[in-house]
Amino acid sequence: MPKMKTHSGAKRRFRKTGTGKVVRRRANLSHIRLKKKGSRTRRLSLMDEVSKADLPRIEKLIGHKK
Repeated sequence: MPKMKTHSGAKRRFRKTGTGKVVRRRANLSHIRLKKKGSRTRRLSLMDEVSKADLPRIEKLIGHKK
């Protein structure tokens, strides 16, 4: 059986922390920043944990086993 390959797009978008959580970037920060308040852009710049519903699919894509 061949080895499981990681998904190239997923390995750029998600990463696993030391405690085992999978984190992602928040949306709405790539452009049109001037009309967004500073507090909003600071909040959006933080990493966010992936939802439990998406976790099994993303872990399979990035090649991590439970």
